[in-house]
Amino acid sequence: MKVTLRIWRQPNAKTAGKMVSYPLDGVSEDMSFLEMLDMLNEHLTERNEEPVAFDHDCREGICGACGVVINGIAHGGQHTTTCQLHMRSFADGATIDIEPWKAGAFPVIKDLVVDRGAFDRIIQAGGFISANTGSAPDAHATPAPKREADVAFDNATCIGCGACVAACPNGSAMLFTSAKITHLAMLPQGQPERYSRVKSMVAQHDDEGFGACTNIGECAQVCPKGIPLSSISQLNRDLIKSLFKGDGKEEA
Repeated sequence: MKVTLRIWRQPNAKTAGKMVSYPLDGVSEDMSFLEMLDMLNEHLTERNEEPVAFDHDCREGICGACGVVINGIAHGGQHTTTCQLHMRSFADGATIDIEPWKAGAFPVIKDLVVDRGAFDRIIQAGGFISANTGSAPDAHATPAPKREADVAFDNATCIGCGACVAACPNGSAMLFTSAKITHLAMLPQGQPERYSRVKSMVAQHDDEGFGACTNIGECAQVCPKGIPLSSISQLNRDLIKSLFKGDGKEEA
């Protein structure tokens, strides 16, 4: 199959970028999207042109490093990560726009690569529990109600890819932040820092320059792991309670 790729090219963070078109022939419909980009880069290298920089790691839908905006939709709109998207999802002769996550808190490093270090700093602000080294009991040794355990597990599946930010018109990372907060808020091990956690992580979210959540819901629509919009409601409940209560266990 033949495709025309319109790719965002930006040499570095200080240089303006632009869309550049590349015709590509001989693409197999069984190729993954990243394999197709590999094929393009091989052709560019053969012509002594600069290959397209893009992030990837596991290529198994686990790490989320591969995220790009495809035809205006984060990860291409197939409810999976970019690496798990295959070229059979596109028609022969299609024109495909490929852009990086575009948000103020995700500065472009080069081409399709952005700096998602803001996510790491949000987690560092409160995504931990107080368990002394060598004294933590086995996780399954502490009983947890099934409903809370299920909610915790659902939110723990967040891979921090950033699709929620890319899809949000406000550039908000509230779905990501709420997943990390809700994961720990639903478990007994997460209770000691429950309210200091939500305050510090939301404060860090705002300090990083992410926008505010206005409940548009685009974040949940593109999340490859299906993090529910209700996680943001849980964050808001805990945040409001944190204004009136100290740290400690509280019913969800």
